[in-house]
Amino acid sequence: MTASSPPYWWQREDLKYSSGRLALGGHDLEPLARCAGKPLFVYSAARISRKLRLLHEALSATGMPFRVFYAMKANRFQPLLCHIRSTGLAGLDLCSPGELQLALSCGFRQEHLSFTAGNLSAADLEILARHTRLLCNLDSLSAIRRFGELAPGREIGLRINPGRGVGYGDNERLRYAGGATTKFGLYEDAFGEALDLARERDLPVRALHMHVGSGFLQEQVGAWEEALAAGAAFLRRAPDVERFNIGGGLGVPHRPGDLELDLGAWARAIQRQLSPKALGGRRIEVRVEPGDYLVKDAGALLLEVNTVELKRDTCFVGLNGGFNLAPEPVYYDLPCQPAPCILREGDARCVTLAGNINEALDIWARDELLPPVEEGDIVALLNAGGYASAMSMNHCLRGDFLERLLV
Repeated sequence: MTASSPPYWWQREDLKYSSGRLALGGHDLEPLARCAGKPLFVYSAARISRKLRLLHEALSATGMPFRVFYAMKANRFQPLLCHIRSTGLAGLDLCSPGELQLALSCGFRQEHLSFTAGNLSAADLEILARHTRLLCNLDSLSAIRRFGELAPGREIGLRINPGRGVGYGDNERLRYAGGATTKFGLYEDAFGEALDLARERDLPVRALHMHVGSGFLQEQVGAWEEALAAGAAFLRRAPDVERFNIGGGLGVPHRPGDLELDLGAWARAIQRQLSPKALGGRRIEVRVEPGDYLVKDAGALLLEVNTVELKRDTCFVGLNGGFNLAPEPVYYDLPCQPAPCILREGDARCVTLAGNINEALDIWARDELLPPVEEGDIVALLNAGGYASAMSMNHCLRGDFLERLLV
């Protein structure tokens, strides 16, 4: 493979080889890695802005009122959060008091935030009760009861579980709802009791929330719409609800052949299920909370090749960073695509890319067809903008890395 090779499946206008050098958002990645001197995450601010605009265009076409909340658990790098705030196109979706404090420190106002989490402690609920303009989506009878004792009169949302789930490649590990009972949200058989309890505790229910899975692409839109239709059935039982947060889960391609999500088809599914026509004239605000869709393909993890060696019939390419820096590929089979930052002349070969952690599962890619690489080269692991640094850990005391927002 050379610089003149046909485009790689993942290439696009803002992520491609130019004169044999890999660039993201117009930034040559190899010298950035050299300057860092350690594993480096890079994120394209322009890519994130573009994805936000695409979301707004698709939702605007429905003619329905809407708001977008970025799921900050995907990536909580402060310059990235501040960039999202500067666009004015999204608030933040939160799932812990720590995320709430970080959001406020980045300049987000409470009314631009949405909080959804389960198994909340008494201390968690006390913090939420103090932030009176924050919408909290409660997901259990226990949370409703205890929050009502702390904040009577407070408007709340209820997280529901429609009993249908969807995720990347129909991966069961990425489903938040479905055939197996999950910890997320109120099922249909408990929903009436939840509404009654909220009324008893003087907690007006003004919103519903659901999130049924992560990483779904075009092939799963039909199944996702079925889950949305099941969620709409809850909405019909709650006439005072004004807002319906339909969650996130929008994915990006991870492998050759993955069919990119058609945002127009996704938005039309929302319109079919939640428009005034579908709801008998009732008009509600639709809320969405994408994480992966906004940041995953805007980022890359840059690692140095420290070993190239044949063991039996396998050529191992060893890197100076392991799965602890980005655990999602191991946990959920959502791979980071490897790409050398500089293309060398020569024939491609099948290699296995491994990290530097003393665990058998520390493999970035197996049997990957890669252009020639040498010790000292820089390899980019693409699709590392979401659920990577935010999930990192210091296993083997090798958790050191840097992050940089490319503007």
